[in-house]
Amino acid sequence: MAKRALGTKLQIGTDNPVTVAGLTSIGGLDLSADTIDVTTLDSDGAYREFIAGFKDAGEVSLEGYLELETGKGQKELYDLFESGAEEQFTILFPNNMGSWQFRGVVTGFSTGADLEDPLSFSATIKVSGKPTLTVGTGS
Repeated sequence: MAKRALGTKLQIGTDNPVTVAGLTSIGGLDLSADTIDVTTLDSDGAYREFIAGFKDAGEVSLEGYLELETGKGQKELYDLFESGAEEQFTILFPNNMGSWQFRGVVTGFSTGADLEDPLSFSATIKVSGKPTLTVGTGS
């Protein structure tokens, strides 16, 4: 059964995690794997043959309302962008459904100001290494 995304959170760090405020969208991890062509002159039926290569967990895109004065996490994302430091991130799904945990580098941060809309921000986190998907109880 489909579940609502309401209540999904992004946290920065592990010891005293900071929840990023004002988010309206958290893009999912986009896992992919390269392939290596191992076709030989003896390949059956003249079809190419492949083996798995390196995997890439992609990027996590964030969008939300700019809340620098009260919103935790947004300034931390900007600071991580400026420093280039790798950090631990967690996407927590609502109702104890589970989580993604991953290390990443903030590769983009932007703000927007449109006449008819609230101030906005967006950020991009490049996942570094293998992410961990934890399945919850869904209670």
